[in-house]
Amino acid sequence: MTTRTDNQDQESHRQETTMTATALERTIRRPATRTALDIVIPVHNEQKDLAEAVTRLDAFLADGFPWTTTITIADNASTDATWRIANEMSARFPRVRAVHLDEKGRGRALKRTWLASDALVVAYMDVDLSTDLRALAPLVAPLVTGHSDLAIGTRLSHSSRVVRGPKREFISRTYNLILHGTLGASFSDAQCGFKAARSEVARHLLPMVADDNWFFDTEMLVLAQRAGLRIHEVPVDWVDDPNSSVRIAATATEDLRGIARLAKGFVTGSIPTDRLRAEVRRDAPSTIPGVPSGLAGQLVRFGVVGD
Repeated sequence: MTTRTDNQDQESHRQETTMTATALERTIRRPATRTALDIVIPVHNEQKDLAEAVTRLDAFLADGFPWTTTITIADNASTDATWRIANEMSARFPRVRAVHLDEKGRGRALKRTWLASDALVVAYMDVDLSTDLRALAPLVAPLVTGHSDLAIGTRLSHSSRVVRGPKREFISRTYNLILHGTLGASFSDAQCGFKAARSEVARHLLPMVADDNWFFDTEMLVLAQRAGLRIHEVPVDWVDDPNSSVRIAATATEDLRGIARLAKGFVTGSIPTDRLRAEVRRDAPSTIPGVPSGLAGQLVRFGVVGD
């Protein structure tokens, strides 16, 4: 009788994710030219908020945003009218496309759409748009210039302006302290739903991320840090959504299990971060065609969230 090793499971997961992304790639309606940025909005049963969020985001991008952008609605197994609304938004706005997944899971939706995207930078934001959209250019700019590999919004910086209850604030800070103590995380906010990555980095990194749900963000960032990738942080203005569907207790349990799994993988050497580092280094950074490097550099230096 043959037993599978952790390395074999990791490689099997990597191959499965890559093959799934290739299959999904054939189903996505693509724009005529390659875009600089692809913003994914993962949704599950979000019929109430989806149309307003997409309309607001599209208007923001149309008002002088410096890079060509696609909005991808990633419907993961919704059972309400979300998929119908997603298709209506795709028909209404030229920059919007809709993708349907039969299985639920935010991490799964992001892996499949990011890996299938032909944009040079991929990003995601939560459908409630809790993060002020003025943070989007500072988030994307260091990836455009090739200065950083990933970029995240942080609600825990001294310059962030956050409106939320004391319970969620305590849970968020405690979780990040646990990450710092157990996995040596140096980034400040693992769970803010406002992140981006260079596509060539994502193609190497995401097949190594095993989680398909809420722990996806944390696992991606921990693996990126262990592989020596640059993670840029942007202080954000953020307003809590009181109607959030996230189940705090279940998510916390899932996160603790994920932390234990990663810690074991690093101790046993079953997570090949050295290989990831070598693969990413082979991809030379490139800037976005048609965008002057001076513009991107100015955005990095002077992009400020807020008034």
